[in-house]
Formats: sequence, structure tokens, C-alpha cells
Amino acid sequence: MAATLMPNKSDATSSSSSTAAAGLSRRESQVMDILHRRTGATVAEIMADLPDPPTYSAVRSVLRILGEKELIKHREDGPRYIYYPAQATENAREDVLAHVVRTYFGDSPEQAVTALLRMSDVDLSEAEIKRLRNSIRRARQSGR
Repeated sequence: MAATLMPNKSDATSSSSSTAAAGLSRRESQVMDILHRRTGATVAEIMADLPDPPTYSAVRSVLRILGEKELIKHREDGPRYIYYPAQATENAREDVLAHVVRTYFGDSPEQAVTALLRMSDVDLSEAEIKRLRNSIRRARQSGR
């Protein structure tokens, strides 16, 4: 699919609906978005992706808070920590999308898909259309 549904650096200024629903601050939401997009990052990498980045200590504080909320984990990589989401990005993606469909499209997957297809930068290849048709067929067969 030519269109990307992942936010870019400038999009990091708005909180995602899932993190906003979870009661996260704007900065916490931005960090979670970065960690999901990157599937893990160091403090320096997070700072590089944040718009108007705060100090190193401030980013560490945000990471500590997210850890206390059990939203992130970390692993050691030599002298530094790599932070990553506690929930797999694929699961988070489904939760966020379900929230968006429920909240902004009246619980209608059809309206959500139609909105995606109306986006001006969507240019589906024949292979992508075939995969979508197969996904719809499988969903129908499984009763969704």
C-alpha cells in the first residue's frame, strides 16, 4: 500500500487515541508512539524523534513513569537500555484501530475502510487488492 498509516515525526505532536484513552500525557503518548514505530529505542533515539525534545533527564522520567504504568519494558544493550512497548505492536495496533472504528466511524468497519480508500495518497496495487479480497473472504468465513 503506498499510503503509510504510521505517523511521522511531525505527527508525534498529537496523541494517539489509544494512549489518550489510557490517560497518558502528551509526552508519554509521543514516546509510546515512537517505541511502537521503532519497536524499541534508546533515550537518545527517542530524543531524536521527539518534536521539541526535552532534556535527557526528562525523557528518562517519562520512561520511568511509563514503566511504572507497565506500558514499557527495557533490556540492557551494553552500557545503555533499549526501551520497548510491553504490549506487542500488533496487539496495540488492533486495540487502537478498534477504538478508532468505534469512536470515529460509529463501529462501522465499512466506513473506516471507505475513509482509508478515499485518502488521496492511496494507490493500491493489484497484489494488495487481491490480499484485501482474501482477507475479506477469510473474515466472512470466520463469521466476522
